[in-house]
Amino acid sequence: MRRDTERLQDILDALDSIERYVNQGRQAFDEQELIQVWIIHHLQIIGEAANAFSTDLTHQYSEIPWAQIVAFRNMVVHEYFRLSLDLVWAIVENNLPPLKTTIEKMLQDLESET
Repeated sequence: MRRDTERLQDILDALDSIERYVNQGRQAFDEQELIQVWIIHHLQIIGEAANAFSTDLTHQYSEIPWAQIVAFRNMVVHEYFRLSLDLVWAIVENNLPPLKTTIEKMLQDLESET
């Protein structure tokens, strides 16, 4: 079983992967299916990692909307027909930057505890 720190690193890696293509802007996202799939895939990774965190960790960092992150992953996987590219882009622009900051802090906190 993977540790919380490994899953946090998975999230950071996914965020870095998303950033590589988000920097090309909304027009590239709208026009290039491969960029859309790339970003959505890495959002799924974030949701999968978040779903597997220990209860202690999610309670300690309860300011993060863990349930929403997991629910989005579930929608992408099981109700893909409801997926809106506008929603994906809004998540990328509005939610991922503060999530990255918090995940980096969480990793630092956990690494300093060991």
